[in-house]
Amino acid sequence: MKRKFDQTIEIKGHLIDSMILTRIFDKIMDLKGDFNVLEFHVGKKKDELSYARLLVSGKNKKHLDQLLESVFIEGAQPTKIDGVTLKPAPSDMVMPRDFYSTTNNTTQIFFHNEWIDVENMMMDKCIVVDASDKSAECRKIRDIRRGDMIVTGEKGVRILPEERPREGVDIFQFMSSTSSSERPTQQIARKIAMDIYNTKNSGGKIVVTAGPVVVHSGAADSLAKMIRMGYINGLLTGNALAVHDIENSLFGTSLGMNVKNGTLAIRGHRNHMQAINEVFRAGSIEDMVKKNILKSGIMYECIKNNVEYALCGSIRDDGPIPGVITDIIQAQNRYRSILRDTKMVLMISTMLHSIAVGNMIPARVKVVAVDISQAVVTKLLDRGTTQAIGIVSDIGAFLPMVLHQLDQISKK
Repeated sequence: MKRKFDQTIEIKGHLIDSMILTRIFDKIMDLKGDFNVLEFHVGKKKDELSYARLLVSGKNKKHLDQLLESVFIEGAQPTKIDGVTLKPAPSDMVMPRDFYSTTNNTTQIFFHNEWIDVENMMMDKCIVVDASDKSAECRKIRDIRRGDMIVTGEKGVRILPEERPREGVDIFQFMSSTSSSERPTQQIARKIAMDIYNTKNSGGKIVVTAGPVVVHSGAADSLAKMIRMGYINGLLTGNALAVHDIENSLFGTSLGMNVKNGTLAIRGHRNHMQAINEVFRAGSIEDMVKKNILKSGIMYECIKNNVEYALCGSIRDDGPIPGVITDIIQAQNRYRSILRDTKMVLMISTMLHSIAVGNMIPARVKVVAVDISQAVVTKLLDRGTTQAIGIVSDIGAFLPMVLHQLDQISKK
C-alpha cells in the first residue's frame, strides 16, 4: 500500500459566504491532492464564525508541502502550531533562499508562544522580525540589511484573509471583484459615489491614481472638483497627467486638441511643449499657482487644498517638468508614503501606475478600477484585493456621473 503524507489543518471565519472553504477545496483538487472533512461547524448568525478541520493528503512530502502552502494562503493553518523560523540576511539587499514571500492579506507570525501582527503588509515582500521588542514588519528587498532576521518557510505564519462585509449592501457587495460594461452605469455611479461619501464621512483616506486620459477625455474638471470638495486625499500619477492638465488649464487643449469640442486647435501642437516651458519658466507647479499663472485644474486644486501628490517619471516623458520624481526608488517610497492608512483607491485610466499601487496596498483597501479596456480592468482587479470592482467605461462620461451623484448626496 502506498504511503500517504498527511497534515491536519483548521480554518475559522465566515467560510461559506466569503467562499474561503470553496477556494481551499478548489486548490487542493487543482493540485491533485486529497482531503477529508473531519469536522465542520456552520455559524448560524452573522456574528458567529464557522469552523472546519480537514485532513490534507499528498503523494509525497514535496507534494504535501505544495498543498499546504496553497491552503495556508487562504487562511488555513496546522492544528499544531510551530514557532516561526528565522534566518539572518547574509548581506544587504539579499534574503535567505527559503524566505517567506508575503501576500497582501493581514498576516501574523507565531513567535515566542504568541501571535504577532505583521505591520505594513504588501504582497511579494519578506517579513523582518525584531526579537528585542517582538515586532514584525513587511519589508521590500532594497531595505534589507545584513543580519536582519527574516522569516523563512511556512511554519508559524498565519494569514487572515479579508472577508465579505456582513452588514449593509454597498457597491463592494453589489458587484464584488467583477468588471462589466453591461450593468446600469447610473446605478453603479451612485453606489460608488455613496461609498466615496461614506468613506470620507467616516474619516477614511481616499487616493486616486490617474492617467492623462482623464484630461484628454474631458473628465479633468470633475476630478478637480472632487479634490476641491475634499473627497480626495492623494494623487498618484506621472508627468503626462500634470502636463496635459496644465496645458488644458492654460490653453483649453490636450495634446493640441480642444477638450470641450474635440477639434484641433490652430497651431495646437505647440501647446504641449509650451505648457512644459511655462512650468520651467515659473520654476515649479507650486510657483505657477503662487504667481497666479495656473488658475484651475487638477494640479491647481491639489496645491490649493494641500492634497499630497506624486509625479513619477518615465523614459518617454517630455521635460519632465519640475517636481517629477525621476528616481524610481524615490518615487516608490513617495507612493507608499501617500498610500499609508488609505481606505479606498480610485484607479482611473492608467494601467501602469495602478498596477504599481495595487502591489503596495493591503487586501483590505477598497479598489475601484475604471478603464475603457476590459483587459486593463481585469488586470487591475487581479491584484489580490477582496473588495475590488471594475467598470469598463469611458472615464470622460463616467467620472462626471460620479461627481453628479456626489453633489446630490452631499446636498441631502
